[in-house]
Amino acid sequence: MKFEFEYEVYDSIIELAAADQELVNKAFNATWLSYSPYSKLKVGACAMTNMGHTIIGSNQENGSYSVTICAERVLLSTLSTQYPDEYITTLAITYLDLNDNSNHPITPCGVCRQAMLEHEIKNECSIRIILASQNGQIYIIEKGRDLLPLPFSI
Repeated sequence: MKFEFEYEVYDSIIELAAADQELVNKAFNATWLSYSPYSKLKVGACAMTNMGHTIIGSNQENGSYSVTICAERVLLSTLSTQYPDEYITTLAITYLDLNDNSNHPITPCGVCRQAMLEHEIKNECSIRIILASQNGQIYIIEKGRDLLPLPFSI
């Protein structure tokens, strides 16, 4: 068996539609809200809901590493408490690596992929994901479930 999916690649934020540029810029701004003294990797996320609200999240680290929460799950938790009847249509994720020049997109960790998939299943929707770097390419993936082809399920 073989798993494949397609995604779009852009060389610059200026190639994106205006709404996508706005989400990426808000995700970039959210990186500055990150508390990441251990990894020096500041991750920001910004989502648009089906009702037009934008929500941001940033990673929050802890000396007890298992307590750390990623930007994507901060965002999902915020959504579920502030807008419980809404779902995400588009999610932009970006980062700033204080040890590097942040020149390539990064993808969500496995825990976040599972959390995003659960959001898609619960809301019968697909999350369009924009993965952006500070100074490099941008990937657009049409369905979050493409990032986790064999999810955990009961």
